[in-house]
Amino acid sequence: MADIIIKNAYVLTMDPDAGDLKNGTVVIEDGKITEIGEKTKEHAETVIDAKGSVVMPGLVNTHTHAAMTLFRGYADDLQLAEWLEKHIWPAEAQLRAEDVYRGSLLACLEMIRSGTTSFADMYFFMDETAKAVEASGIRASLSHGLIELWNKEKGETDLKEGKRFVRAWQGAADGRIKTMYGPHAPNTCSDEYLEKVKEEARKDGAGIHIHVLETEAELLAMKERYGKCSVHMLDDIGFFGPDVLAAHCVWLSDGDIEVLREKGVNVSHNPISNMKLASGTAPIYKMLERGVNVSLGTDGCASNNNLDLFEEMKTAALLHKLSTGNPTALPARQVLKMATVNGAKALGTESGMLKAGMKADLIIVDMKKPHLTPCFDVPSHLVYSAGGSDVRTTIVDGKVLMDDYRVLVMDEQKVIEEAQKAAEELAARVNA
Repeated sequence: MADIIIKNAYVLTMDPDAGDLKNGTVVIEDGKITEIGEKTKEHAETVIDAKGSVVMPGLVNTHTHAAMTLFRGYADDLQLAEWLEKHIWPAEAQLRAEDVYRGSLLACLEMIRSGTTSFADMYFFMDETAKAVEASGIRASLSHGLIELWNKEKGETDLKEGKRFVRAWQGAADGRIKTMYGPHAPNTCSDEYLEKVKEEARKDGAGIHIHVLETEAELLAMKERYGKCSVHMLDDIGFFGPDVLAAHCVWLSDGDIEVLREKGVNVSHNPISNMKLASGTAPIYKMLERGVNVSLGTDGCASNNNLDLFEEMKTAALLHKLSTGNPTALPARQVLKMATVNGAKALGTESGMLKAGMKADLIIVDMKKPHLTPCFDVPSHLVYSAGGSDVRTTIVDGKVLMDDYRVLVMDEQKVIEEAQKAAEELAARVNA
């Protein structure tokens, strides 16, 4: 007997070998998809009638700083240096472990509500983020942020904590938590330190999550220090491989793109954050054309200001049509692939498409809405018309986290109230 059967749905499989089903059925058992077809002979304890809705893979957010939900709207419309030095860094200096837990739990709630089933995170007090992931039922790849700043003692302390975290939480929450090493960026960590991080990650069989060429300032600083950009410095020290998730990748040359392609590096594109901070436009169209695995991320709420990947999909599609002068660039289904298949590949999870044997990480999107009527093309509607608020059901690892817009895994009002209180107390400490 199956655990869950979803019937009468438009099934957007994202499986290139299967295509979509206009009126299909998805069967889930023991955390995995066991059957997809027009009908099934199976029976289940839970049967969901998804008539008028789309069943699709859950979205994968490949770059966040989850606890920064507490900084949502805290410092907007500022130059990057002022934003960081006068607002964000002073606030982060006042963060406490309980703040990170409350902010991370709020992030998990927001992602569950808006259709994200898996995310990659890099921050501080990461045990607290891991606890929030464990409690919420979502899936995540987590890393403790390592910022050496050419201070050997600080670097060693950070690396020791990063290693402890990797080993303590790898495979936790029934396998929903994976761990990574999180060196912040090539302009905040020396090449010698990054070599050490790579070696530790290799020993532990863990991935690496790093910011790469987010800003022109980083590009210029790297050329001054090393005589080369971040990509070539990292390549020269043997840092790159399919185990690396590189966030942003805005200031890339054609040669840089070729290095990323050759080494199988996974890229997380964060268009809204890059636009808001005026960091620049990443050459995503070129990367995709050359076969780089490009996924989507939101970045933290301090520079987005939400975690809605539906909004990120639309923004990515429109931005690159404009930047290339080509309205056919990044069509809807390709953007959906970035947010599902490519994201799952970047994080090494057996999800991202609806296929027998894959993990049951999926969402149901309610299409019976004024802004989704009429519907001539489902992928187009999901990218250009739908929003995170149209997600009615979220399932991770075969467990229903939200059913018909009702979150089942946490006290939603309590999470919101406690996060609001934590943010207010944090702001008061900063201003004291």
